[in-house]
Amino acid sequence: MFEIILYNLDIAVEAIKQNKLRSMLTSLGIIFGVASVIAMLAIGQGAQQEVLLNMQVLGTNNIIIEPVMEQREGPVAEDLAEETNNNDENAENRQRRFSPGLTLEDMESIITHIPYVEHISPEIIHDTQIIRNGRLRTGKLVGVNEQYFNVNQFELTSGRNFTARHMEEAAPVVVIGHGIRARFFPGENPIGQQIKAGNIWYTVIGVLQEKRLTASQIENLGIRDYNMDIYAPVTTTLIRFRNRAQVTSNDLGGNSSDDFNYHQLDKLIVRVTDSEFSITISEIISRMLQRRHNDVIDFEITVPELLLQQEQRTKRIFNIVLASIASISLIVGGIGIMNIMLASVVERFREIGVRRAVGALQQDIRFQFLTEALVISVIGGIIGITLGFILSYIIQIVADIVTLITVGSILISFGVATAIGVIFGYFPAKRAAEQDPVVALRRE
Repeated sequence: MFEIILYNLDIAVEAIKQNKLRSMLTSLGIIFGVASVIAMLAIGQGAQQEVLLNMQVLGTNNIIIEPVMEQREGPVAEDLAEETNNNDENAENRQRRFSPGLTLEDMESIITHIPYVEHISPEIIHDTQIIRNGRLRTGKLVGVNEQYFNVNQFELTSGRNFTARHMEEAAPVVVIGHGIRARFFPGENPIGQQIKAGNIWYTVIGVLQEKRLTASQIENLGIRDYNMDIYAPVTTTLIRFRNRAQVTSNDLGGNSSDDFNYHQLDKLIVRVTDSEFSITISEIISRMLQRRHNDVIDFEITVPELLLQQEQRTKRIFNIVLASIASISLIVGGIGIMNIMLASVVERFREIGVRRAVGALQQDIRFQFLTEALVISVIGGIIGITLGFILSYIIQIVADIVTLITVGSILISFGVATAIGVIFGYFPAKRAAEQDPVVALRRE
């Protein structure tokens, strides 16, 4: 059997050599089809990888709670009626709907009453000026607790995390991002050194590992560059820097009651033990906070995994559409192979007749022409794979999008090209095998 395969393969290669131009033109459909499929799948895989990276950045098991302005809804007539109320009625209504905002008490309530919560961390973000050794840079002072770095999957390259004692004493200590270390402590160990944020000097006790973020992640996910932040204990931020829950005359001087930020916290990040509980727990948290805030909806809850799953599902459908469109080229290439092979059968009637006259069976003729069609497809597939790599690289450079070629996409493209060679080459091979040897020998 192996000798038969080699013999037919030798005949197929010889026939292709004798008609090089025609064989190349025949395989063009396969070449461009395979290249298109690989390029489209590379774009799709790149998009999928970007979604997975975004999930890692936001946290697959996280629930994010952020403060917003009070959300109200109802008929227009109610709003108009409220505008006509006297000042006493307005004051009574505001008092009835008073909300303390998002506070540390909310965090403690979630920890105490809601199961399957693994970690929870607040965020208090203040824009400030960072100063050291005559260098000044605007940055963010972020108040967090000791669980913050576990929630966000941050690693320390040196130093240590906050302790319960730091929290209790509101100690003036900070953990700095990688970018802060590069700008303010070049060539020296920052642990134990002093750095100033606002009007307070802090002691550096830890340095975070660099968090690699792309510009698209920062823009699309609405996150900041964590490498340029300074992290202090949340109690330190509230006591030594500013506590928005404590309203002063300075706070009221330049702010109206409508736009004044009364929320103590800028964010709460809840990490659950399993992502399957994320949606249920987010609904429970929503109801709890609504009760605690006197039915004032001044918070927003986001489940990153749910949003990213929807995005992943959309991109998966997009990948299928792209691959289907690219597969049309392969089908067209298969039709081209069938047409050329049918013409080749007509041209080689005499050759078929001679082989049948010397004892070749129908299956030998069928296998000969099927092998020739398969060789054309395989050659086209190999060239198409090479062209697909080049095309994917060009798309990544020109369009500035991530493309990812996987072994699976190569095997799928090559397998489809081979299958098309067999499917569309079978009919011409069958027709060649069914020729009457006597009639075939009369053809010139």
